[in-house]
Amino acid sequence: MSPEHLLELLRGGEGLTVEFKRAREALNRDIYETICAFLNQRGGTLVLGAADDGRVIGIAPEALAQMRKDLANTLHNPQKINPPMPLVPEQVELDGQALLVLSVPESSQVHSCNGRIFSRNEDGDFDISGHGQLLAELYLRKQVGYSENRIFPYIRLDDLRGDLIERVRHNVRLQRSGNPWAELDDLELLKSARLYQRDYQTGNEGISMAGALLFGRDEVVLGVVPHHRTDAILRVHDLDRYDDRDDIRTNLLESYDRLMAFVNKHIADPFYLEGNRRVSLRERIFREVVANLLIHREYLNPFPAKLIIQYDRVSTENSNNPHGLGLLRPDDFAPSPKNPAIARVFREMQWAEESIFRVTVMLPPVRLTVESPRPEWGAESQAESGAESQQQRLLAALAGTALGKAELARRLGLPTVSGALNRLVRRLLDGGLIEYTLPDKPNSRLQRYRLTDAGRAHLNPQD
Repeated sequence: MSPEHLLELLRGGEGLTVEFKRAREALNRDIYETICAFLNQRGGTLVLGAADDGRVIGIAPEALAQMRKDLANTLHNPQKINPPMPLVPEQVELDGQALLVLSVPESSQVHSCNGRIFSRNEDGDFDISGHGQLLAELYLRKQVGYSENRIFPYIRLDDLRGDLIERVRHNVRLQRSGNPWAELDDLELLKSARLYQRDYQTGNEGISMAGALLFGRDEVVLGVVPHHRTDAILRVHDLDRYDDRDDIRTNLLESYDRLMAFVNKHIADPFYLEGNRRVSLRERIFREVVANLLIHREYLNPFPAKLIIQYDRVSTENSNNPHGLGLLRPDDFAPSPKNPAIARVFREMQWAEESIFRVTVMLPPVRLTVESPRPEWGAESQAESGAESQQQRLLAALAGTALGKAELARRLGLPTVSGALNRLVRRLLDGGLIEYTLPDKPNSRLQRYRLTDAGRAHLNPQD
């Protein structure tokens, strides 16, 4: 994250997807509750080294290394965050102070912190462990938004291939000593990997779509996803059709094997030394290409995934659905994981990395004529002639009633509380046009805003 973007975030204030923690000398005890809540809701950005009002406090230089270590260890610990979610904080310098910024994605899973489940709203983090309806809604939203979580209660354990589960168990044992999967039986491993779940709306429990796709017998895979297919195509001489093809309709582990075999068959492996040891560049490059083709895919979409080898390039095609809509910032954009449970199995087997992929497209230095973009909501625009300003719209929304920020956003047609709305509210507070309903508790979850006499006069100047 750039210092400029961080400064803008701090000025925008806390909200549904933004939280500040002082953390000057050590980590706050409740930061893991916030991380859990972000994972369970829309994701968010956690800034360590900032006060609740956005002032830069900074992190003591001697505490930085220990904080980073504590974060890494705790987020890998299922006793704290379950299932674990490895995240890497980014250090940003601002006003001569060091801050840590943690970008937390929305997860496909429901996470707990210290055995409790937390959710997020505009006012903070809330423990919903004992609220059956809220829990059911959370689990249902995860299952609808992430198709890999769909439960198939009639798939039995013997419908899966035990040899493939054993392959994962053997592989993780070789990759990392002490990996808990190495000593679990088949059902325990599936539950640990979130491939066996419970539907808290219907009460059904069983193998998820992700579990069936990874370990199912072929008839099970095609029974769950009848259109499941991955195409490996060689198109060098016959450009209209193909020179060679593998039509793959099997589980994801063997799909990976067959795609890699197709690559090895048709792409040369250049000689390359690391020190005095030869390494396979082909293996390193296409391991990531193939793994990501299988991981980042919407399996409910009938469009087949494709790996196409041509004379001068290799390309892949995939289907997908966005998990959210909103403003993309090129300087800090990170992809949302599409099938985190499937991705975790691939990572544990060292077939995929915890990576972020960025694409830079170089354009020729030509002068382009484009229309001026529409301003972000909250930015004053002289082109608004005749239309009431955002300030007037906000004041009008408060006429006759006191509202919180979330309700203000809804009244103004916004999908959520934005940084622009936070800035406008702060400006109107400073200008004396609106006031707190709870002036002694500015950060209370019950806080609302109402017009002052000056605000009413500004809204109705004829009065």
